[in-house]
Amino acid sequence: MARLSNRTKEPFSEVAYRELRRRILESEMPAGFQATEQEVAELLQMSRTPTREALVRLSNEGLVEIRPRHGMRVLPVSIADMREIYDILTSLEATAAGLVAERGLSPAEMAELERSLFDMDRALLDNDLSAWAEADHRFHSLLVDFSGNGRLRAVVDTYLSQAHRVRMITLKLRPKPDQSNSEHARVVDAIKSRDGAAARRNHRIHRENAGRMLVSILQEMGLAQL
Repeated sequence: MARLSNRTKEPFSEVAYRELRRRILESEMPAGFQATEQEVAELLQMSRTPTREALVRLSNEGLVEIRPRHGMRVLPVSIADMREIYDILTSLEATAAGLVAERGLSPAEMAELERSLFDMDRALLDNDLSAWAEADHRFHSLLVDFSGNGRLRAVVDTYLSQAHRVRMITLKLRPKPDQSNSEHARVVDAIKSRDGAAARRNHRIHRENAGRMLVSILQEMGLAQL
């Protein structure tokens, strides 16, 4: 494999972090994948120092376990993990929705949020669940970004990353997400009305429904962890 490009002169630890995170989230390095630090460095064609720094960041995000003298292991996500993750996401994203509604959005920000709704609806018309998942992720990311709370953004990013692999693996096992689109639209309506309480309530309902559905799929399929 060719050495990872670093045309923008980013620190090599950042390049290594982004590439390893991508491989984990896209299941190129599936749950249970193990490698020594040297093997990971060779995979990236980098030295061990930036590789080690990247692995420490991924460990702090709960994506890998660093094992002394044994390198790293990609951590699985269990049903219990998903319940806890969605408890956190439900609370924090509902808070973000309330903050956005109370602060209000600029016309450009509202257009971005509404574009993600349009893209979700179009994806379902086209029966393209991958496009729907991308637009859904963009909606949630925009919502948290527009809250203006950087610490909230950082925490939500961590738990979205931990849930991402399970969401993508179960994507085609879930019912067609028409209800999810309707729930998103209600959140946007509350934001337009500058109604913080309604935005928090509607987003909480949406995330609670999503969490219950994912856990139900894992249980029905007998998938204790992914």
